[in-house]
Amino acid sequence: MANENGNGAGAGNQQGPSLNTLIQYIKDFSFENPNAPRSLIQQQQPQGGPQIGLQVNVHANALGESDFETILTLEGKATLNDETLFAFELSYAGVFRILGVPQEQLHAVVMIDCPRLLFPFARAIVADAVRNGGFPPLYIDPIDFAQLYRQRLEEMQTQGAPNA
Repeated sequence: MANENGNGAGAGNQQGPSLNTLIQYIKDFSFENPNAPRSLIQQQQPQGGPQIGLQVNVHANALGESDFETILTLEGKATLNDETLFAFELSYAGVFRILGVPQEQLHAVVMIDCPRLLFPFARAIVADAVRNGGFPPLYIDPIDFAQLYRQRLEEMQTQGAPNA
């Protein structure tokens, strides 16, 4: 049992591909409740639910040969009758060590698998902030980062930008 070390330490590259989270952190966070307390009272009135918009972005930076910073940005706004109830912007990041992944697959791992690991933590931060702002917690639906990645690649190809 002593040889069953889950972090791959001392085993070299013989184990195949590995993805390790080194650190996770809030890079930037903002929550606005611009019309409180009126908006908090309004939400109690029976008039239907708020309209909620969400934008998701993923960016990455190489920090070394095998270390990458991936930044997941969630930006959202809730409105009711054209009045802002709340708005938030969260940039949640992690540093990942990726070993044994072929170069042609590395970009996809950084842009799909890394944000997939960050998402549950970012989702909880947003839910807590919205709840602490006086509203019911906002639980963001799971995000298909593979589909998001494919859409971004298609947009880049349509615009004639090189695959980066």
